[in-house]
Amino acid sequence: MNVVDSSGWLEYFAEGSNANFFAPAIEDTKKLLVPVICIYEVFKRIRQQSGINAAQQHISDMKLGKIIELDESLALSAAKLSADLKLPMADSLVLATTRANNAILWTQDEHFKDFDDVKYIEKKY
Repeated sequence: MNVVDSSGWLEYFAEGSNANFFAPAIEDTKKLLVPVICIYEVFKRIRQQSGINAAQQHISDMKLGKIIELDESLALSAAKLSADLKLPMADSLVLATTRANNAILWTQDEHFKDFDDVKYIEKKY
């Protein structure tokens, strides 16, 4: 199973220089898990940059994977990860989702680069 963090989704949708790195995880929708926090972050950013229609279209693409809702168990796991690893809320929710589902996290977020359950690529500017 695969989880792509928000930066990966945005890179893929923008056809950025790392889009091909994220494509295998995003396009294998049978193995794709989508944390609800990623829907929030991606929708917000795309709406700001490209408008509501583009944001809705991209969210439709994200919904081809299995949406992972936030529940009490996931919230508590994320809170522990946040405290232990000094992660922001959204990142801890994404990592908790990844670990709860024995998945791999695909990211270009540098503070995840040394984790065993992560596939990391450096962000190119």
